[in-house]
Amino acid sequence: MKSIVYYLLLLLTTVSYGQKKILKTNSITANIIIDGKTDEQAWQETDVAKDFVMFEPDNGKPIPYEKRTEIKIIYDNDALYIAAIMYDNEPTKILKEITQRDSFGTSDLFGVFINGFNDGQQDFQFFVPASDSQADCITTDANGEDYSWDAVWDSKALITDFGWVVEMKIPYAALRFSADSKQTWGLNFFREIKRDREKYTWNLIDTKIGSFTQQAGILQGIENIKPPTRLFLMPYTSFYLNAAEGQKTYGTLKGGLDIKYGINDAFTLDAILVPDFGQTKFDDQILNLGPFEQQFNENRSFFTEGTDLFSKGNLFYSRRIGGSPSTTIELAENEEFIENPSAVNLINALKISGRTKGGLGIGILNAITEKTHAVITNTVTNVTRREVVEPLTNYNVLVLDQRFRKTSSIAFINTNVTRDGAFRDANVSALTWDLNTKTNTFGITGSMKYSLINQLEDKKGSYADINFAKTSGKYRFNLGADLVTKDFDSNDLGINFYTNFYSFFSNVNYRILNPTKSFNKLRLNWNGYLEYNKETGALQDNNFNVNTSITTKKNNLFGFGIGVNPLEVFDYYEPRVADRFVVIPRKIENWIDFSTNYNKKFAVDINTRVTFLDEPGRAIYDVAVGPRYRFSDKFLLVYNFNFIKNTNDKGYADRIDADFNTTSPKTIIFANRNVITYSNSISGKYALNSRMTFNLLVRQYWSYAENKHYLSLSNDGTLTDFATYSTNKNSNFNSWNADLSYAWWFAPGSQLSLLYRNSGAGFEREINKHLGENVSALINNSKLNHVFSISIKYFIDYNVVKNKF
Repeated sequence: MKSIVYYLLLLLTTVSYGQKKILKTNSITANIIIDGKTDEQAWQETDVAKDFVMFEPDNGKPIPYEKRTEIKIIYDNDALYIAAIMYDNEPTKILKEITQRDSFGTSDLFGVFINGFNDGQQDFQFFVPASDSQADCITTDANGEDYSWDAVWDSKALITDFGWVVEMKIPYAALRFSADSKQTWGLNFFREIKRDREKYTWNLIDTKIGSFTQQAGILQGIENIKPPTRLFLMPYTSFYLNAAEGQKTYGTLKGGLDIKYGINDAFTLDAILVPDFGQTKFDDQILNLGPFEQQFNENRSFFTEGTDLFSKGNLFYSRRIGGSPSTTIELAENEEFIENPSAVNLINALKISGRTKGGLGIGILNAITEKTHAVITNTVTNVTRREVVEPLTNYNVLVLDQRFRKTSSIAFINTNVTRDGAFRDANVSALTWDLNTKTNTFGITGSMKYSLINQLEDKKGSYADINFAKTSGKYRFNLGADLVTKDFDSNDLGINFYTNFYSFFSNVNYRILNPTKSFNKLRLNWNGYLEYNKETGALQDNNFNVNTSITTKKNNLFGFGIGVNPLEVFDYYEPRVADRFVVIPRKIENWIDFSTNYNKKFAVDINTRVTFLDEPGRAIYDVAVGPRYRFSDKFLLVYNFNFIKNTNDKGYADRIDADFNTTSPKTIIFANRNVITYSNSISGKYALNSRMTFNLLVRQYWSYAENKHYLSLSNDGTLTDFATYSTNKNSNFNSWNADLSYAWWFAPGSQLSLLYRNSGAGFEREINKHLGENVSALINNSKLNHVFSISIKYFIDYNVVKNKF
């Protein structure tokens, strides 16, 4: 009898998982004040969304009665209004760390997820922490959450004696929906009880299913509203004061305008006129000894906000726009640079993006950078010349992404770079697919890419990859392969270093979907990878590893793994010359990661990795420690220390006796070296309230490579002593960055920000092995730059202005 009852309950539970909850809303004419009190009569006359269920860690478990959650929605001709009452039997324990926008910190959280087309494709998500700040993002199953997207909306959170309350006003201009007279929207609500690390949703999100956005409930009752004119103007003005020892102090005043315009209910035009990125986060530069350039994160909001479409095919690396010049000037004898620009100025940029009700996503991006010169002088004749390092350049990206059956998509992507005059042009196209079964159990992803470079001679190339995966359940796996030809080159508007290879990879993993007596979360992984040179068939890379990540019942995170490269490989990239390679020995690596519960005032992250190569004394030791302390809900400090020691490393140093117009130098020089790296950083936040914060970010970095002796690369990839080479190729790089900023969101979408920045970097061949002396010399030397800036951005909504007049 007990078995029958159990299976009946199981069946009913399974059926309920597939059902969508429905919430009906009412229209109002009364004014709603967003004060977190929900005392207007309109709130008492509408339906209630309740009966939340756990998303994580115990998926499907009903929320306890003492923490029940009740949500109401009403609307008028301008906006959607949401009232959320979150009961808590211990309201004094509600966590409420105050953070900047789009940062949750250690705080309880409420969120609403809205899909105006109810197509399971894209959610607009709005969050309010118990600290009364805001966060918002666009979410798709393919690309996850994009918090660079920002909307303008109003909210208020209040802690009460029975829990906490949130009131929200979301203007229709912040959403996307059709012009139908009767609206049916996808809807879900989210609550996180931070001290328990428990997450709940209104409509169940079944973690056995790989999709998130397709498991929403339904909002009904919205009628006879029209999509508003989505026209937003964001004028700004900025003032910069620059100073450095030995240089003239000068001030610069800038002004410009950002525009957002809703072309229709699906598509939005974003444009920047006279762009200003002076207050973006600094780049974390490193001593780069490898054959490829360092890749940097994008910190400019225009190129991060709402760019999920442009990430299709991995062809777009936005740092190319306004990045380093594409041309290198060779100096003649007795010449030196007076001006050698490290970046190219952006003149303007625009993008059009959106998705139709039928699932067609369209993305168009265009940017223009200015003609840039280097100035060179002859120290003997005093003759000065100007050389173009980057001509006037036009960058274009086009994306067409058709979704169908809610779970699948096929996309076409094209990137094009056109440079004025006799300079390199580039065109790259790709066809990508993401095909999944209707239940999101299995999927096939892949792409076909083709590149064309127009130089003195045409350069063509192709790239193909495919991956088959099981994407749901406790046991999941994927199998895949890549094939890249020698001439494939997407680096004019993308970033791709490795070419001329084919590879095979696989992954098998097991995860628990609900907590056990010992763990809240557990995942085991096995990964395998083999890579071969396409021309010779030589093994270029191989790795097999097993690893696990565990979240304990006390919400501490623990992970460890072991990986082996059981075969020696042939590295065709490090020699920096076509068709040459160096043999890399077998290796084994181990790692352990530990992170304590951030709910505690004191927490720490520890990451260790040790790698041993099959050569005497050749090893890599990597240790990172990151303690953090939350003094109060307003004040947080985080310190990070990283130490890396690479002993008996073998790396490229020089090539000699070469005709540099050929690809066959007589001798390629490697160095047997020790590479030591120290990195220290401090980040801090002090919040006056949910709209005003002071922020501190300091980073000190020092790395040196000390060459013990030099080696000659043989044609068979082995290295032999080369005692006759005596040039000093040691490397000693120091970098210092310090930002102290103040941000005040003084009105919806409007911000005043102050920034003081000092920074400096230095490279030399002589090595001083005393850390303190290196840091002191860098901070106190004459190369340290100081910048003070103030920027004001004001948000203007056309609809508000229209209504006032």
